[in-house]
Amino acid sequence: MDALSAPWPAPAKLNRFLHVTGRRADGYHLLQTAFQFVERCDWLWFEPHPDARIELAQPLPGVPVETDLSVRAAHLLREASGRVRGVTIHVEKHVPIGGGLGGGSSDAATTLAALNALWGCGLGEDALAALGLRLGADVPVFVRGRAAWAEGVGEVLTPVELDQPWFVVVVPACAVPTAIVFADPDLTRDTPPITIRAFRAGQGGNDCEAVVYRRFPPVARAAEWLSGFTRARLTGTGACVFGAFERREGAEAALKAMPEGMRGFVTRGLNRSPLLDRLDDAADREESADWS
Repeated sequence: MDALSAPWPAPAKLNRFLHVTGRRADGYHLLQTAFQFVERCDWLWFEPHPDARIELAQPLPGVPVETDLSVRAAHLLREASGRVRGVTIHVEKHVPIGGGLGGGSSDAATTLAALNALWGCGLGEDALAALGLRLGADVPVFVRGRAAWAEGVGEVLTPVELDQPWFVVVVPACAVPTAIVFADPDLTRDTPPITIRAFRAGQGGNDCEAVVYRRFPPVARAAEWLSGFTRARLTGTGACVFGAFERREGAEAALKAMPEGMRGFVTRGLNRSPLLDRLDDAADREESADWS
């Protein structure tokens, strides 16, 4: 079978809430959040490379190849497994870069999971998640593929079943560097932890919103507009803002009313990543035989 014939999904995520509960001695912030996937995906294809090189078919604008998370993930897996294989990675981007939707982390997780299967590395989920953590705190949740309650720096994960509404996601015309948000002296860093039950009862916000809305006016305008339809929430440190709707029709109507100059999309929440289904499909197809 042509290795390019079946794409691999890398879904976006939303932070349904985000609390900063403290700070470690090494400067990393301690967090509480609920990760949920959405149907919006990047799509990746993996093509065997004849001379064991790892490369991108088309580098992403503004992202040096050597720092691209998918390329780093492939190198990391090869080192961990001892499999001397080459690959050309094709990425079709649909998840906005720098929007707090986890696109780069998801691409890395999909690369780890897909090449583990295609190269026949045999690493389990825990091992892949540990490799993913070396690439970024968000990568393990994408590797595990289940909506999760997260603590620590985002790496302590507890699977959780959340409601799966339709979301309008607004993509402001700016990028929000995470480092700027976490360095801001006005960022709240001592929010008391909450329980999953409290979150289900409606508690929880995003401690980064005040800083981001003050420093990035396009994000504040997006949140103000969306608040006319539903509760608007920043995902991660932004820049994307989202709001939940019970029915797709309501979300589509809101998107249709979006002011000129704003852009966004409608997508549905998912508690199970489509990556897990694709892994099952790869096992059924025995796709690793194409790489032998």
